[in-house]
Amino acid sequence: MAGTFTQIYIQAVIVVEGRANLLQKTWRDEVFKYMAGIVKNKGQKPIIINGVADHVHLFIGLKPSIAISDLLRDIKNNTSNFINAKNWVSGKFSWQEGYGAFSYAHSQMDHVYQYILNQEEHHQKRTFRDEYLEFLKRFEVPHEERYLFKWVD
Repeated sequence: MAGTFTQIYIQAVIVVEGRANLLQKTWRDEVFKYMAGIVKNKGQKPIIINGVADHVHLFIGLKPSIAISDLLRDIKNNTSNFINAKNWVSGKFSWQEGYGAFSYAHSQMDHVYQYILNQEEHHQKRTFRDEYLEFLKRFEVPHEERYLFKWVD
């Protein structure tokens, strides 16, 4: 798109089906690198990808050449296939339906980067449920409890 100039930063959150603690530390970084490769191959910019055993945060520089929903669908489908092909979990690995996506200004990049970088430490003090509900509140996202991720707390 000649003459099109954008600066769109999105933090997306995806969750393991049933919020199961399946993303093990021993291979989690390999999954994050794989996700970064998918983002790059789709012509987007992976800024940082990190998470814990039951969910992942992806901070992406997004160009308007792809819909967020299409990008996250491809990331979830391909990483599910990748994890299943590696036989890292007993049974079948999958992601929950849906996702969260929140936009940021360029001036907020460092803060978001540090937040995502420190997920392990962050979740020693705060549950994913509390974190996610805080995102929805802070970004004033209307929602119905029945459509949120499947909570197993």
